[in-house]
Amino acid sequence: MRIALDAMGGDHAPRVTVAGAIEALREAPGRIRELILVGPESLLRAEVDRLGGGDLPLRIVDAPEVIGMEEGPAAAVKAKARSSIVVGLTLHARGEADAFVSAGNTGAVMAASLFVLGRIEGVARPSIGAYLPGPEGFSFLLDVGANVDCRPEHLVQFAHMGRIFVERILGRANPRVALLNIGEEASKGNELSKQAYALLGRDPGLRFVGNVEGGDLLQNRADVIVCDGFVGNVVLKFGESFAEVLERLVRIRLDARSLGGETLGGLGAILGELRALFDYEHYGGVPLLGVNGVVIIGHGRSTARAICRMLWRAEEMVRLEVNRHIAEALRALGVSS
Repeated sequence: MRIALDAMGGDHAPRVTVAGAIEALREAPGRIRELILVGPESLLRAEVDRLGGGDLPLRIVDAPEVIGMEEGPAAAVKAKARSSIVVGLTLHARGEADAFVSAGNTGAVMAASLFVLGRIEGVARPSIGAYLPGPEGFSFLLDVGANVDCRPEHLVQFAHMGRIFVERILGRANPRVALLNIGEEASKGNELSKQAYALLGRDPGLRFVGNVEGGDLLQNRADVIVCDGFVGNVVLKFGESFAEVLERLVRIRLDARSLGGETLGGLGAILGELRALFDYEHYGGVPLLGVNGVVIIGHGRSTARAICRMLWRAEEMVRLEVNRHIAEALRALGVSS
């Protein structure tokens, strides 16, 4: 298992990326045979030395250019062929790495992945998924930003890719698939929703359970929930803010009632646990499903712990052969791009 890490990706790189890489290698020796840090060699070498990682299976591959978080994705990928994103993905495409992980510019990672790795055969639109916590576990929502405009058949492919991911990574057999809509009835929604509902309902490879509404997202009504990337990204950003705002509101009301410190402390611990369920650090990163390789994308504010968990997610994707199963499912169903 060899994983390439964009050591310059994220708001706090390379300090947290190198620290996360070292944490992953020390936490489970041997699980990752080699971790490849991609970025300016001298800078990364100094960071590894500072953190005392010289005894670990780390390799540094020089990539002197960096794609900033605010740069236009397509133009940056073309102009910066020696960037940490492009070089890291090229290592993956050549077979020198089994996966690629980045907390950098999401659009650039997507654009470069399509350019360098290409798509899995039959995939029209790669998709990014995200986890939604609920009382009985997690639901997997996709797309959350890769595809703002979609056709009905794209949502069907998202459903198949999400189903495979949930089966392999979350271990759920025959997962329930739902469509995010403004009502439960088949007649509700815009034209995209109505046509997608019909296609999903006729697909023999999916356990389609119908529409779910916004109020159902955290109720475990389905294992996989599909929507276009515009709607999905709005849901994702709302979820990221939800727990933090809830905690603040509760504390304000407790303070107003002058409750004791013991009550505040106990409730604070519970709220902290709930907040963690919505925290990107809890999951590390999310997969870019549909590209011909394993790509994990993390939040720009990722901590060292989040980077570590992104690396574990990449290792799982490779070990459980998620991409092979996606390709086989699409071939078996005659799904074409």
